Amino acid sequence: MSYWLNLILPTISYGVTIVALFLVVVNGKKLLAIYRAGQPDPTRKDKRGSRLSHMLGEILGHTKMLNFTATGIAHWVVMVGFVTLFGTLLTAYGQVLDPYFTLPLIGHFIPYEYFTELIALLTGLGILGLIFIRQYTRIAQKGKRSRFFGSGSWKAYYVEATIVAIVICVSLLRGLEGALSNDTSWSWHYPFSWRIVLLFKQLSLDSILNSIRIVAAIKIVVSMLWFIVIALNLTMGVAWHRFLAFFNVYYRRHSDGTNSLGELPEMLSHGRPIDFDDPSEDDVFGLGTRADISWKGLLDMTSCTECGRCQSQCPAWHTDKPLSPKLLIMAMRDHAMAKVVETESLVGESAPISLDVLWSCTTCGACVNECPVDIEHIDHIVNMRRFQVLVESEFPSELGGTFRNLENSGNPWGANRSDRDGWIAECDFPIRIIEGELPEDVDYLFWVGCAGAFEERAKKTTKAVAELLYMAGVKFAVLGKRETCTGDPARRAGNEFLYQILAKENIETFNEVFASRPEKGKKKIVVTCPHCFTTIGRDYAQSGFELEMVHHTQLLNQLVRDGKLTPVSKSTKTLTYHDPCYLGRHNQIYAPPRELLGATGIEITEMPRNQERSFCCGGGGGRMWMEEKLGTRINMNRVDEALATGVEEVAVACPFCRVMVSDGVTARESSVEVLDVAQVLLRSVKPLI
Repeated sequence: MSYWLNLILPTISYGVTIVALFLVVVNGKKLLAIYRAGQPDPTRKDKRGSRLSHMLGEILGHTKMLNFTATGIAHWVVMVGFVTLFGTLLTAYGQVLDPYFTLPLIGHFIPYEYFTELIALLTGLGILGLIFIRQYTRIAQKGKRSRFFGSGSWKAYYVEATIVAIVICVSLLRGLEGALSNDTSWSWHYPFSWRIVLLFKQLSLDSILNSIRIVAAIKIVVSMLWFIVIALNLTMGVAWHRFLAFFNVYYRRHSDGTNSLGELPEMLSHGRPIDFDDPSEDDVFGLGTRADISWKGLLDMTSCTECGRCQSQCPAWHTDKPLSPKLLIMAMRDHAMAKVVETESLVGESAPISLDVLWSCTTCGACVNECPVDIEHIDHIVNMRRFQVLVESEFPSELGGTFRNLENSGNPWGANRSDRDGWIAECDFPIRIIEGELPEDVDYLFWVGCAGAFEERAKKTTKAVAELLYMAGVKFAVLGKRETCTGDPARRAGNEFLYQILAKENIETFNEVFASRPEKGKKKIVVTCPHCFTTIGRDYAQSGFELEMVHHTQLLNQLVRDGKLTPVSKSTKTLTYHDPCYLGRHNQIYAPPRELLGATGIEITEMPRNQERSFCCGGGGGRMWMEEKLGTRINMNRVDEALATGVEEVAVACPFCRVMVSDGVTARESSVEVLDVAQVLLRSVKPLI
């Protein structure tokens, strides 16, 4: 018996290893070739030290995974086990030949043995926890409510089963190794496996030796079969992410470790920004076919673990629309990795991505914020929109009017340009309008924005901010009719060409206004709209123009702190605050609005989904000007959550949010008042008469 085991088990173990290594090398090269065939993106290689440190911090610290605390902890120990239990695999290769084999130097080193057994135990508990969470989610949240809906379950089950089998093998081998030892009582060499040691000590010596060979061979075969399976399945992100996640996190858009949110990426063609004044004949406009996907996009897609965290937070998916960020990435991945013609369309009828999926996105950033491997869903969606708008001229009909309004009137509503400063006549205090250069005594340029100038509800915010700045003695001025749309609706809806026109016009105006202020810190703009805040403050930097952007909640909060604005009347009304996506997730501004509301004496009743988990109002990504024909309305979902808190008021800090939330409250025939944070402060600093 021992003779045949000595012959057969090493043959099988080393044979399957050779096959596994061969397939991993061959198909690994194939995967690298696929990446190399992607469009170049040179923007990912700057500040390597910063990228490396943030990558290590995010992965080793599991900073995103811990948003789902129990899952994050369980996944962390499984990740550690995957790396640190490699020594037990090396030991197994020796044990199929010689059951007495141990690793040189460290094989009987107590700290190593203790660590190995502890990690094996924690890995086992961790994977059992993940299995329980997956099954509980599948059972408790049926159908589309489950974040695993649409995921390749067999892939996850196979990976989980492999880890369970390896942990069992490690535990059995430790018990069998102890049975071979001379220890007769509990020993630090076998701190967690001693009960197994006692069980196996009852066996004969030959049985122990043969058992070690068999279990070691099983461990090797199970491990190598795992490598064979993933080598033959390049779309198996639930396994491949163990190797690819490091690179995907390292190469994310922002080298400072922040999420790939805020500004949109420049439109690149063959690795270079497109010159819209004189584009080349072979320029690639957006993402239309597999050949247009960048190497980073391909890395994104193959890194997807199908965990569904993005799906669980997506407002479109929560309101029964066809868009799931997870399913979108999976569809793009399967298409990119399939044997299809390079020019086959990504979007459209009979294509992987339908038009309804593409145009359901609000660009709220919830998916990017949640993704544990930093997939850039919004960038891919907007790049596909760019192709549909600029090349195919295929977009929702309502956007046609919006684009014309932006081009002809400089605002998405199509309002007369001459009425842009009409709100000033409604103020009973002086407001300076700048005709040329900003005077030296003016501290801030107040960018009013299209909504703030034309939309009646948003105008109340504009006037409240202006009055508060006047009361605080802040020197500010506005551009009046010289303002035009920042281009945010055009850019997020895919019309990059129109965005470039609007941005160029505004940058020329800014260069004139700030002509005597070359330093970035002296060019200060205060805005009420987070979309303007993001576009001017972050997108315009791609055109070489940088300044200091301040959201009105930040400035007003600072003025209260400095004692220049003092709340004198405390409101007794109950209130909840809605975090705008473009102020919160896109720019990480959560505290100033809350501090400002707190300064007025109001106690905020938070909605269940708040701050980085805030639910979108439905107005971003150009959706403000599109009909919501599919599923239920996003704004109604959010309003129902606000009304469920039982408050009397809902505070917002974005004109889009104000419109969407107000419309929802009206539709629910509720008496709850919707107002901007600035209005809450204004009524508080004014003495009661």
